[in-house]
Amino acid sequence: MTRKFKIYAHLTLLAAGLFISSCVKLDVTPTNKFTDETYWTSEDKANSVLNMAYRQMFTSDYFITNEILSDNVYNGYGASNEKIIATGLADASNGRFESEWGACYGGIKTCHTFLANVDRVTAMSNSVKEKRKAEIRFIRASLYLELTTWYGDVPHFTVDITPEQAKTITRKPHAEIMEWIHKELDEVAAILPSSSEYPAADNGRITRGAAVALNARAYLYENNWAKVAEYCDKLINSSAYGTYSLFSNYEELFWVKNEYNSEIILSLQYVPDLRTWGNLVDYVPMSANARLNNAAPTQGLVDSYLMKNGKKWTSSDPDYANRDPRMGATIVYDGSKWRDRSGNTYTIEINPDSKTLDKYTNGSAGSSTGYYYRKFADPSPAAYTGGSWDSNLNLPLIRYADVLLMYAEAKNELGGMNSTIWNQTIRKLRERAGFDNTTEAMDLPAIGQTDLREVIRNERRCELALEGLRAFDIRRWKTAEIVLTQPIRGAKFDKSSGTYDYIKLPAGNFSRNRDYLWAVPRKELLLNPNLKQNPGY
Repeated sequence: MTRKFKIYAHLTLLAAGLFISSCVKLDVTPTNKFTDETYWTSEDKANSVLNMAYRQMFTSDYFITNEILSDNVYNGYGASNEKIIATGLADASNGRFESEWGACYGGIKTCHTFLANVDRVTAMSNSVKEKRKAEIRFIRASLYLELTTWYGDVPHFTVDITPEQAKTITRKPHAEIMEWIHKELDEVAAILPSSSEYPAADNGRITRGAAVALNARAYLYENNWAKVAEYCDKLINSSAYGTYSLFSNYEELFWVKNEYNSEIILSLQYVPDLRTWGNLVDYVPMSANARLNNAAPTQGLVDSYLMKNGKKWTSSDPDYANRDPRMGATIVYDGSKWRDRSGNTYTIEINPDSKTLDKYTNGSAGSSTGYYYRKFADPSPAAYTGGSWDSNLNLPLIRYADVLLMYAEAKNELGGMNSTIWNQTIRKLRERAGFDNTTEAMDLPAIGQTDLREVIRNERRCELALEGLRAFDIRRWKTAEIVLTQPIRGAKFDKSSGTYDYIKLPAGNFSRNRDYLWAVPRKELLLNPNLKQNPGY
């Protein structure tokens, strides 16, 4: 296995100080341990603070549960914060609203602490300092992008603030924060090395290509199609920002042995024993030693996968045979083959007549939709700690496939989609997926911009399914108010009428006038009334 970038050294040291700050509020100040100049005596200690910023950039919890905020996944067991949001019942006290706000500002505080103190480290060369500062600035920009995407106008500051300032600061307009993010990412892209310029020991570090790709995503969230196309073009048609390509095998793209492949632009880093994530225990088949099924893919997601020949699936087609192979690599369905960590392969039986642990039973701890997760469930024992579901697999934050999809979408919105762009983007994705070499599957369809928009959006849904991005897509497309209020269906396993029918689950709720932004947490408003609340809360 390729050695991972060492962002996990000194975990004991870090756990003792400021950086238990994933829930830090704006008025929390760091302990003297990390602001006292006596701490900043070595490159090693400076890197400890940088490492914690990497850890605070994002979490596996949000990566997984963001899918519940979309139409891809239904939360059937319990009432998570995300389920409460999805059902339209969330208020300003919702735990996700509070934790996301706190985690982002906790990470921003870490970034500010590093930037304010790293120049004290005399043993660190100026060239290395500038690169490390650029990494920190990228992390800070990504955290502000997360904040302003969810909450709109938010407090924005580029040096640490005092507790007194935290109680009076106001929210900066979203557009101004986005302008700052774009400028910041441009500046760090000019400093950071490309992926090919880093040695293998630095695998996982933020690169020039990551800064360009995140900037493209930021422009995507603004529907600034010209800029999306411009920044994606830098990664597709130039090697100046790194050399990226699609990995050859879609399913194995998400396995530990391939986690530093040519497609990964940025990922959340994990290592055996020191840092793992354990969410899959509540998403994989029960027969694979799952604890229960917290949430599961919907029939709507399954229906979005085309037939292998490029035609849309219809009810006259087999339920799962001859489908886009990405479906089987992403979702476990009735009749799927599952390989366990001993190398044994068996058939998953989910239908209600099954005698196995995986069978669908209304109200049980199993899947509420008749489907389970396969993506990220690496069959290798090396991916886990012991026999548990604690995984050390890196989770992809930005893939080259996403760049191709952003490029295709932008070109179509600009009226510039043609066979050359199609072949560079959608065709490449379908070739890698394993579609049949048919005209309908591989060639640019002879349809107008509006119909092609739906083709590209559907391709994005299938390619990036279960990677936490769908919730952002349906919000920027302003389709959340439609897709999240439709009745949710599961597999055709409901026998209550005497014949098999699709499982019927409650529709979500989404207010056009409220839910495109999240509530400012109530605790923050009590601390600082100047923050004001978003409409509808």
